Amino acid sequence: MSDIFNIPLMILPERYAVCRLAQDAPFPDWARPGDLVALVRTSDELSVLCLERYVPPEVKAELGWRVIRVQGPLDFSYVGVLSSIAAPLAQAGVSIFAVSTYDTDYILVKENSLDQAVEALNMAGFLVLNHVRLSS
Repeated sequence: MSDIFNIPLMILPERYAVCRLAQDAPFPDWARPGDLVALVRTSDELSVLCLERYVPPEVKAELGWRVIRVQGPLDFSYVGVLSSIAAPLAQAGVSIFAVSTYDTDYILVKENSLDQAVEALNMAGFLVLNHVRLSS
């Protein structure tokens, strides 16, 4: 478990949105650019995670998310990476939205909670790279 704390975390520079489309909606072209794009279709919905600036105003979306990226690639044998990040954030009262890929994990927090999230992660022993405080 201690190896997990040697994996740096990086804040992506832009704001993201989590959008909800109808389950039978086509994958939207506006969601394609960016460092992180996730499209997840279920029997109930099509969820889209993308850069906030590309979301059309008529789309149902939760705006203002910032992304904390675990610097991967991570080995599938690592146990507890996501929970080791989520636990201190939960203790600090920071709500998260998590997305995992083959190589790594992405933890999204609302922009107004980013400073609090970084502080909680630092206190838990994580190194968070390229964070610029949003509040004074």
